[in-house]
Amino acid sequence: MHTWRQRIRPEQIRELSLIGLIVIALLIFGWQIENFLSARTFNRITSSVAIVGMVAIGQTLVVLTRNIDLSVGSIVGFTAYFVGSQLAANPGLPPVAAIVLAVLTGGALGLVNGLIVAYGRVPAIITTLGTLAIYRMLLINYANARTITVDSLPSWVVELSRQTLFAIGDFAVRPLFAITIAAMVVFQFVLAYTVFGRRLYAIGSNPEAARFAGLPAQRTVLAAFVLCGMLAGMAGFLFLARFGNITAVAGQGIELESVAAVVVGGVNTFGGSGTVLGALLGAFLIDLLGQGLLRWLGISEFWRDALLGLLILLAVASDSVILGWLRRVWAAPALRAEVSNER
Repeated sequence: MHTWRQRIRPEQIRELSLIGLIVIALLIFGWQIENFLSARTFNRITSSVAIVGMVAIGQTLVVLTRNIDLSVGSIVGFTAYFVGSQLAANPGLPPVAAIVLAVLTGGALGLVNGLIVAYGRVPAIITTLGTLAIYRMLLINYANARTITVDSLPSWVVELSRQTLFAIGDFAVRPLFAITIAAMVVFQFVLAYTVFGRRLYAIGSNPEAARFAGLPAQRTVLAAFVLCGMLAGMAGFLFLARFGNITAVAGQGIELESVAAVVVGGVNTFGGSGTVLGALLGAFLIDLLGQGLLRWLGISEFWRDALLGLLILLAVASDSVILGWLRRVWAAPALRAEVSNER
């Protein structure tokens, strides 16, 4: 009993429960909807999750520090349009250069957020709500009512979302989804095994105690926002590769989807706990429910947004009640042992 308590944390219970919910949803939709469990549905969901999941990974880093970034949707849109316009003007631009340009563009916008929050001491929700509008206005002015079209882009950009890395039967794993999975693995390792990851958890758990302990709280929060911007920039490149046609409204709503994925995935909104794996599972569950309910009940986009809001409320409630109870259960043996030692 004591051994498995040491090996399994309460947060892992949330991840296992998410996997269980995904399996249940797949079984229900597969039973009710003809051809739902098909390669076409898998490709549609994974292509969407590749974008939202990439943003959710960055959002996780910020939320762990007890902050939030509401500007990520505008960063995705601006980066997608900016990189698309550069590729249209310079078709010979190498793929690596285009990706680096997207990441640096997103990182620069994230740097602005981080400087204002970490060093200007302006609350993150106010800062990023403002930059959400500012970055969107920059995109509108830059686009000037023009549209990036598929035929103006190099062929490799358009083909990237259609290529297959490997296939299991009819189910193909495409580059966009593989890139997001790779990012998840990297940042899961960072959070679990690096000093930077431990600092994110420490600052989110108790910011004042972290400062008294001498941790570089401001630099760490700044780094979290920069990384969040860089990952949103990468998501902008994935957005460009998936859709090709980019307008000034690109990326709208992704901020809500990323926050929903993070919260549903078990990342504590008060900081200090959660994983990027949980955030990616949350993104997958949300998109699965959206696709399934759209085909089963014919719900509109407005009801889909309402579903996201409901999932956020349920996730926050379960985090405070269920995970709180689990943490007390996990901590009980250690507390009893400490009391007996004192006696």
